[in-house]
Amino acid sequence: MSPSRSRNQTELDTEEYGPSRTQQRREALEVLALANQLVELPPSKLARIELPDDVRDEIVNVRRITSHIARKRQLAFLAKVMRRYDEADFAAARAELGENREKQRQETAAMHRLEALRERLLGDDGDAALSDLLDRHPDIDRQHLRSLIRQARIEKDAPNKPPKAYREIFQVLKDLPAGGDAEA
Repeated sequence: MSPSRSRNQTELDTEEYGPSRTQQRREALEVLALANQLVELPPSKLARIELPDDVRDEIVNVRRITSHIARKRQLAFLAKVMRRYDEADFAAARAELGENREKQRQETAAMHRLEALRERLLGDDGDAALSDLLDRHPDIDRQHLRSLIRQARIEKDAPNKPPKAYREIFQVLKDLPAGGDAEA
């Protein structure tokens, strides 16, 4: 805001002329990002979202195109079609994408916790981590888990051996109730 213009004059300009060109561009890029997210969704998840028919048809068209530039151009056209509608028409889609993102973030964090637990089991303080895990989950097959840990340590030292036991430890931890309870 320039010093010679008052706040009231700036508010009047906004009301009179509408949003600035920068604001319009920001909004258009947000719609383009939403369009891209909708195209990336699996068809089963997309079917659950309520969308206008022409938008759904354009999503199918974008998915059909494999050429990079043509796909980009078609995606821009999809965003243009989406801008014809109100913001409220895509509220359900935005909510669904937000829930998916949060769920994905939680799943990723759980996987990282399991990987950290596996590394602790194979590390120098593996016995302490194993006894702690066995205390929390007394129904685990102790003998099988210990043999997997031994095999994984051998595999780690042998460069030509595939990490079969290493992967199997992860599966055992993943199958534990409550995702492995690896927050300790």
